[in-house]
Amino acid sequence: MLAFLIIGGIGIVLLLIAVIVGDALGGALDSIGIGADWVTGAVAGFLGAFGFAGALALGLTDSTLVAVLVGLVAGIGFGALAAWGTRELQRGDDSTVRSAALVGLTGTVISAIPEQGYGEISVVVAGHLTKLNARCAEPVPSGHAVIVDAVLSPTSVSVTPRML
Repeated sequence: MLAFLIIGGIGIVLLLIAVIVGDALGGALDSIGIGADWVTGAVAGFLGAFGFAGALALGLTDSTLVAVLVGLVAGIGFGALAAWGTRELQRGDDSTVRSAALVGLTGTVISAIPEQGYGEISVVVAGHLTKLNARCAEPVPSGHAVIVDAVLSPTSVSVTPRML
């Protein structure tokens, strides 16, 4: 049973080392083409689950063969789950807003846009309400719907009034 507990402990220690020194380890493994977080998470998950599940099975059955089999099944399951979870967390999502993605969006004027100046509009971008400075060739009153037709800077756009 002690051997299984030591293996499980090694998995926990490996996970702690990865969390504490993850960036340094990541750079070393990334340079040879292996994703460090993926490998470390999978290995730590496998070793921890193998060791602790094997120790539990050995304590319940007194059979080393059953303990090894239970440990392998648990280790493979937890290792695969850790690898999948790490990949999903690193992948992120596609909701990063690019300036070009603003063109064509419909917004609402929240601060009137004067003829030769800036007002403010609100638009929904990637599910988030975003406030932008807006310029238009003609004055647009507050509350009017507009369409973004060009991006002038990261915080300002050119708009045209939306015809109803």
